[in-house]
Amino acid sequence: MRLADFIEQHMPVILASWESFAASLLPAAASASKATLRDHSEQILQAIVQDLRTVQSPQQQATKARRQAHPPAGAGHTAAQTHAVLRATSGFTMQQMVAEYRALRTGVLQRWFDAHERGPESEADVTRFNEAIDQAITESVEFFSREVERWRDVLLAVLGHDLRGPLNAMLLSARLIAALGDGTPVSEPTARLLRSGERMKQLLDDLLDYSRTALDVGIAIRPAPIDLAAVCREEIEVQQAALPNCRIELEVEGATGGCWDASRMRQIVSNLLANAARYGDPGGPVKVTVNGREARLRLCVENPGPTIPRETIELLFEPLRRGASSAASPEGTSMGLGLFIVRQVAQAHGGSVEVDSANGRTIFTVVLPRGPYRAV
Repeated sequence: MRLADFIEQHMPVILASWESFAASLLPAAASASKATLRDHSEQILQAIVQDLRTVQSPQQQATKARRQAHPPAGAGHTAAQTHAVLRATSGFTMQQMVAEYRALRTGVLQRWFDAHERGPESEADVTRFNEAIDQAITESVEFFSREVERWRDVLLAVLGHDLRGPLNAMLLSARLIAALGDGTPVSEPTARLLRSGERMKQLLDDLLDYSRTALDVGIAIRPAPIDLAAVCREEIEVQQAALPNCRIELEVEGATGGCWDASRMRQIVSNLLANAARYGDPGGPVKVTVNGREARLRLCVENPGPTIPRETIELLFEPLRRGASSAASPEGTSMGLGLFIVRQVAQAHGGSVEVDSANGRTIFTVVLPRGPYRAV
């Protein structure tokens, strides 16, 4: 008897063993129903049986061994992929899910060896069976990880959204106290409270932007005709007060009008200036250039500081990554989302971000089309 026939013939016993093992995976299994414990185990076994009965060329076997085999396009999710998503949403850990496959492998092979004499065909069947189990594990681990990341991003989005309400109420109250207590002993503490609240608001805004992009919603923009030089000048005034040890210079060239989201442009300037102050030479000048001499406008932020290795430049735009701060930069004031958001905002406008770092100077250049951009 071939292994595929053996699995089909003993399917009820194998499924009962799967269910029994799944019931031991606490605490998630404690409140799970029989259907939840079995989940897609039967479909997974049927897929394995089908795989065992499918003629496989040496090339196909080599591809599967390298774990490069994928379901045909449009075939939908496999049973192993669906099982992973349901296990993740039911509270099982990835280690527990992988343990299910380990128990399945051991249980099937042990029963077959006890009831079947080994021969050349049985060795080939065992190899194919192990390949099929490994493929199912690979698919399950990949989809389990995706599901965990998706729910993490949802949690971050909900957290960022729900915290904005209480924070806005705190800021409103602080502004009221500041207006009533100007010149009194409470004015300085109130000013600190407002600065801290605005910083928290900026962090929450960054968190929401990250969550939107992670959930494939994208950064929201509201383009309108603006003068980017004027927007930069206003934001530089705000940032200069927040970065007293940083000398910020603005240079404007050519026509600087276009159709962009003014709030998002301020966000780009703010994040690039904060990055320059954090990682550049302490006290070094930061030069902001708005160049409108070409069809596409170029916004550059340049600062002196350590040269960034070419191989790490692309990593700067990955979310939740932070470089080594300068000695003058306070720790714990950044989540590593600033440059990620700069690129996302630029791309939402149909633009891009370039980085040039050499000879002790680093330049971030945001290239923007002037007209409203519509994603295809």
